[in-house]
Amino acid sequence: MLFGRKKTQLPTADEALPGRPEAVPVPERHYVNGAPLVPPFADGTEVVLFGMGCFWGAERIMWETPGVVSTAVGYAGGYTPNATYEEVCSGLTGHNEVVLVAFDPARISFEQLARVFWEGHDPTQGMRQGNDLGTQYRSGIYVFSDEQRAVAEATRDRYSAQLEAAGYGPITTEIVDTPTFYYAEDYHQQYLAKNPNGYCGIGGTGVSCPVGIAAPD
Repeated sequence: MLFGRKKTQLPTADEALPGRPEAVPVPERHYVNGAPLVPPFADGTEVVLFGMGCFWGAERIMWETPGVVSTAVGYAGGYTPNATYEEVCSGLTGHNEVVLVAFDPARISFEQLARVFWEGHDPTQGMRQGNDLGTQYRSGIYVFSDEQRAVAEATRDRYSAQLEAAGYGPITTEIVDTPTFYYAEDYHQQYLAKNPNGYCGIGGTGVSCPVGIAAPD
């Protein structure tokens, strides 16, 4: 049975749940900073998707980063259109839990944002993050441009050397062009602002990115 499959095995397109044509309704505004949750964002704003494990804690890391304009959580990288949280947790959508990050490149560069990503979780764990096991917890950068891809790959290579020196295994982060992003349900958006004592589920390695990747102001 497919529901008895290993949590760390991605489904094929034929195995994936069918989903639905209707998008999940989400609030117009960010619960923390009041910014738009759905594009269009302000002129000059850039966007990227990050997978860092449980998206509740990952989103908080990002909205607390100076230069980030807005954040939202959702699902990407799989097959099932407009999947529900329960469907994603079944392992039968192929989706990852991701954070959409809209940022102002005049205040924080993509390279600086990549540092926040690498240091904010353990990118060496494959289909898991901490105690959370499953394909929806994999590490990923989903890029919107060739420039973002180049920075993502360069920072990965530099950080890999730091992790290896600290005794960690190889980085398992997938770096791919941005797939379709499906917003998660309303109660997931800015979850840890609404539930300050809620489950976070992610943590960094304690290893700093190498010198040459500047920290945000």
